[in-house]
Formats: sequence, structure tokens, C-alpha cells
Amino acid sequence: MTPASVPRHRLAALFLCAAAAAAGAPAATAQEQGTASPEAAALAARVMAALGGEAAWNEVGYVSFGFAGRRSHAWDRAAGLHRVEGETPEGERYLVIHDLGTRQGRAWVDGAPAEGERLAGLLENAWGAWVNDTYWLLMPYKLRDPGVVLEHAGTREVDGVSHPVLHLSFEGVGLTPGDQYWVYVDPETDLPAWWAYRLESMEPDAEPVMWSWEGWETHGGIRLASRRAQVGSDRVLDFSPIEVAAQAPPGLFAGP
Repeated sequence: MTPASVPRHRLAALFLCAAAAAAGAPAATAQEQGTASPEAAALAARVMAALGGEAAWNEVGYVSFGFAGRRSHAWDRAAGLHRVEGETPEGERYLVIHDLGTRQGRAWVDGAPAEGERLAGLLENAWGAWVNDTYWLLMPYKLRDPGVVLEHAGTREVDGVSHPVLHLSFEGVGLTPGDQYWVYVDPETDLPAWWAYRLESMEPDAEPVMWSWEGWETHGGIRLASRRAQVGSDRVLDFSPIEVAAQAPPGLFAGP
């Protein structure tokens, strides 16, 4: 995926950076969890409790959200279906509905069905957007996923506040397993306040790119942050409107 720290000609590339394990599975069970030090596991458990708890997360069957005002997602988590719509760089309106397990589906451009190579390209882009965008939104629920190596990185001060920090690396999962993330946990709320990342495409000694996590609200029993702001930049990523429910709206994944 393309790191958000690298300037590109279009805004689209600025946010194609998060590519750890895909966000489709329920929270990992004790047998399926990645490795973590005792200190990291305890802090991750506090974060999950602040988010609403594992049980509340496992009850979520449907999530919809926007991404930077450029595309909108609807995810039937129970059925493994994804719907994404937006506008191509050429100004065409597109809609893709696909199965996240088989990665097969249908697409429409300006209301007309897409076929052949155009369909294949739209399906591939929809998959990549889902992996990237859901990780930006749902990363805190993925701290203990299989393949994640979680370590406690001590405490670091931001704006005069000392935050306990989780460090995430990956063992052979995701599209870019060499990525590393640092999650700064708010000492009062136990919610992520910041994250920083150094991607495998960046220099090994490059300064991690840091973003704030803002706008925490409860949706359908779980907590989600609706805004990211990059430190030292005017880049802002907005996820609104966000909707969380136990079931997807009837007929949403049937077609346009």
C-alpha cells in the first residue's frame, strides 16, 4: 500500500498506508491471539474494555462509514459482504458490491454494469480500500489479532501528558507485514489518543508519522473515533457518518 507520508498527485494516495491484518474477523479468541508481553496484554485489555468490550464488538453485524469525504463503505460483517461507492479520478460515479471471502462481486459505473477488465480493476480497488480504510477506523479492535506482535513500549509524553505506548509489529500477515505502529493510550480514558507508524516502504530510521485520534463517540455499543489529524500537517481524515448495528439494512447489498 502507499504510505500516507509520501506526497502524491491525488489525495487518494495519501491514506493508502494501513495494511495489517484485514478487519473482517471477530475479535481473536485466547487460542487465536497474537503474541504479547504480559504488560502489553494487560494494556490492550484495558483499551478493549474502554472501547466497549469484546462481547459488544462481537455483537456488531454491520458497520458503515465515510472515508475522507471521498468514498463511503457499508460492511455486512455477519455475511462477509462489502459495498463501497465514490467517484473515480475521471469524475465517474462507481459502486462495488463484493464478497470479502471470494473477492468476487459486481460493479457499476455511472449506473451501467462494469464487465471484464474494468470489473476486475474495480473489485481489486474495492478490496484494497476495505483493507486500508477499516484498519484506519478499527485498529484498536485488532490489537490481539493473530500475527500481531504486541509489546509495551513504555511511556511517552505528548502535549505534557505521559501516555503508555503499545508497539505493534507483524509476523507474516497483511499486505505489508514490515509496517510498525505505536499506539499512545490516553491515561485517563484508556482510549487511543495518537498513533504513529513507520512503514516498510520508509527508511528504517525514518521518523514515524503521527496522527491524533479524535471525536470518540459510542455507536451501537462500541466506541469509535471519527477523525484523524496528522501532526505537523493540515491533513485530516474524517470517517463520518458512522453507523453500527447488529444487522445490515435489508436489500443494501442486492444492487444499486
